[in-house]
Amino acid sequence: METQANHMMAHLPFLRRYARALVGSTEAGDALVTRAVETALGEPEVHRLDDEPSPGSRLPLYGLLNRLAGDGPASPPGARVHPIEEALTRLPEHKRRLYLLVSLEELAVAQAAEVMSLPVDGARAALADAQNAVREQLVANILIVEDDAIIAYDLGETVLAMGHKVAGTAATMEEALDTAARTQPTLALMDIRLAHGGSGIVTAQALRERSDLPIIFVTAFAEELRRRGLDQLGPVIRKPFTREQIERAITQAVFTPRPR
Repeated sequence: METQANHMMAHLPFLRRYARALVGSTEAGDALVTRAVETALGEPEVHRLDDEPSPGSRLPLYGLLNRLAGDGPASPPGARVHPIEEALTRLPEHKRRLYLLVSLEELAVAQAAEVMSLPVDGARAALADAQNAVREQLVANILIVEDDAIIAYDLGETVLAMGHKVAGTAATMEEALDTAARTQPTLALMDIRLAHGGSGIVTAQALRERSDLPIIFVTAFAEELRRRGLDQLGPVIRKPFTREQIERAITQAVFTPRPR
């Protein structure tokens, strides 16, 4: 039983992330996970809790969350809903869940199809419909704070290739705050070392004082966040990076429910 409980603990961060996106709020998502944990621990073999934690061994748990969630998101009246979440709620529920499983949880289409009890070809077609619908309805507005012109250009090209917009680029804290005030970005890609000795950490804190803007740090100095105990400011992508890393981080950031 101890091994099963430890395996469940390893799954929890992923289950909480999916549940929160699934039902549309942090509180409801965590309550859903609590119910799922109680059910899964009561039927450990059915939910593969004897297996070493991996994306594959989480499939029955994702399916359990789907069953317990019922028909779809039920955000309380007046709750703040991110525009991307709003776009997803316009999709048929099976397409929305497929989209979350593949884009947020990084499951293969065949794995997501298994969770949803759909044929793989049908899941692939439904996922394509969902991707097209979201792409047509929404783009993220992304601020790039980077003092290296070549890296800033590469990040901008990646953002545009994903179908998002570049709100602007900035090399200093002053430029970043000014651009953010003018363009109202929905996400920022932030270096830690800025021009003229500026700090991306201080810049991120200043931006957070104005809004709950999600921030992804793209830096060679990730240890500065840990040393200051500020890991909560945002995830880190280490330089040198690949475009796939940037694309994955942006997708996860914009689809994670925002604080109310």
